[in-house]
Amino acid sequence: MLGCGHGLPGIYMYLEGASAVHFQDFNAEVEQHAPLATNELKSNIPAEVRFFSGDWSEVHKLLPHVWEKENPKSSDSSSEGEPCAGYDIILMAETVYSISSLQTLYELTKKCLSRPHGGIYMAAKKHYFGVGGGSRQFVATVENDGVMASSLIAEVADGSSNVREVWKFSFK
Repeated sequence: MLGCGHGLPGIYMYLEGASAVHFQDFNAEVEQHAPLATNELKSNIPAEVRFFSGDWSEVHKLLPHVWEKENPKSSDSSSEGEPCAGYDIILMAETVYSISSLQTLYELTKKCLSRPHGGIYMAAKKHYFGVGGGSRQFVATVENDGVMASSLIAEVADGSSNVREVWKFSFK
């Protein structure tokens, strides 16, 4: 889970049977202040829960499931019979608020997503007022690259706050 914050979506995935959930946030303090449920997960469920902190431009060096092929634009899977590297599912929430970080975040997802069947789910505001980012700017970054397909899963517009969207991205 990139930009995990409190990590609730990752905790949910874990409770639903994920064999491994890796939480990433820029701030190392997140692990120390994560909800008590996260620490209970580490001790009560026989699967892998790990925390990583760092900038999106460097954190792939720490993550255990990173795509290792030289050509990240290739959606080919590894040789037949060999498992693909990468994460099956990447969850992101409220990570696309800064225009200057969109390309770095996108490059990280390409390095970390399993090929050819992995999926990225991003929940975000359509526009982050005052900082210029938003879900549509990230979608444009993905579409300009031409490597991944994008589809809008849900849009929440309650009339009293900013429109929020959930997007899915996967390799073409």
